[in-house]
Amino acid sequence: MSHSSLHYLEASEIACLIRTRELSSVEVVTAMLERIAQLDGTLNSYALVTADDALAEAREADRKLAAGEPTGPLHGVPVGIKDLFWVAGHPTTAGTTIHRNFVPTEDASVVTRLREAGAVILGKLRMTEGAFAIHHPDLPSPQNPWNANHWAGASSSGSGVATAAGLCYASLGSDTGGSIRFPSAANGLTGIKPTWGRVSRHGAFELGASLDHVGPMARSATDAALLLGVIAGYDPRDPTTLPELRIELPDQATDLRGLRIGIDMRWNSEGTDEVIVRALEQVVRIVKDLGGEIREVKMPPVRTVVDEWLIDCGVQVALAHEATFPRLSSEYGPALTHLIGIGRETDAFTYERALRNRAALRGQVNHMMSDIDLLIAPVQPFAAPTHAQLDALAQDPELNARLIQYTAPFNSTGHPSMALPCGSTGNRLPIGFQLIARHGAEAVLCRAGMAFQHATDWHRAHPLP
Repeated sequence: MSHSSLHYLEASEIACLIRTRELSSVEVVTAMLERIAQLDGTLNSYALVTADDALAEAREADRKLAAGEPTGPLHGVPVGIKDLFWVAGHPTTAGTTIHRNFVPTEDASVVTRLREAGAVILGKLRMTEGAFAIHHPDLPSPQNPWNANHWAGASSSGSGVATAAGLCYASLGSDTGGSIRFPSAANGLTGIKPTWGRVSRHGAFELGASLDHVGPMARSATDAALLLGVIAGYDPRDPTTLPELRIELPDQATDLRGLRIGIDMRWNSEGTDEVIVRALEQVVRIVKDLGGEIREVKMPPVRTVVDEWLIDCGVQVALAHEATFPRLSSEYGPALTHLIGIGRETDAFTYERALRNRAALRGQVNHMMSDIDLLIAPVQPFAAPTHAQLDALAQDPELNARLIQYTAPFNSTGHPSMALPCGSTGNRLPIGFQLIARHGAEAVLCRAGMAFQHATDWHRAHPLP
């Protein structure tokens, strides 16, 4: 098989070709490294390419396969790692300059699990500063491969760009207010924000610990489920992980029969651009065609919790950066500085009020979800905005609240969500939507995503040759 035809295959397809020895891992990794060298000088998705290590890992993967040794579900498959997660022996900067010399001596738990499944690590992917809204002003920003004038998503921007552009087969992301779902929507990908605690956060820099979710980003629901099955599970090094050791995910699905899918079109259309509303209407028609039962629901009021997300996250990020801020404040960019300032200035009464409002919303969403299996919502109320439209994002509470109005509520409640592509704008920018499930119901999410993509092909659209 020609190297030129490999880069947009799915991770599960590449794994099969390597397992059956139609391709070697060295061939696949070499093709990926060549494509990164060709394209990433413009796209800026990688903070660090670990070419020598990747080739050594690929050779070892091929040796194990030839020797008949046990292999995992990602054996020999090259993936990218958001620069939030420790990779032993390589810098992990979290999109900052203050951590540019931090070199961990161990892998993050999720990286360990990827390695145990046989994955080959291609390198570290760029991200916004500290996993908040904006890239550090002294560091390159990943460019949306569909249109460089538009947002690539935040904070897992490099993960979104590299996966969409065929520079890795899948990637790790994190989501505190939408940071897996935003870049998935902006780049035409499928991403999963699992239930809070489903995936270990050991070896990942914090933004807001009780809001941070670790999950996969991929080019299909099948691949996203494959990665989630690898990285999920209890981890004694992260006491907040759920006690279940592993989760059972479907291999494939072709219909939605027996599933009750809720939608609140009033909530979904509040300040939402018409192109997004039309895309959601088409999603509903497809869900019905697949046998899903559409139920009208009423989403609990979320505006208070959305408005208080900056307070909630701000206090937690101020604590996470206690050792370096304000001591190294001159090395911080404006967006993260502003968020830390909010946290440091918030009084205990205001923070406790935000926590109570958050707990109330969690209970209200649980009650609503008791009558449905899934909820349909936009990822954001508009397609990927221009860079000019985002310049004031971190400084403008109203703009920030509008951006996160459909994502942040489910960080606050901890419910799992999957972002999926569902169309494009007139200028060919991808549009995404999300499915939200009950706590612990990632298997339902993955079944629905697979069925939706069995009937549609938006996830097969690619930005570059």
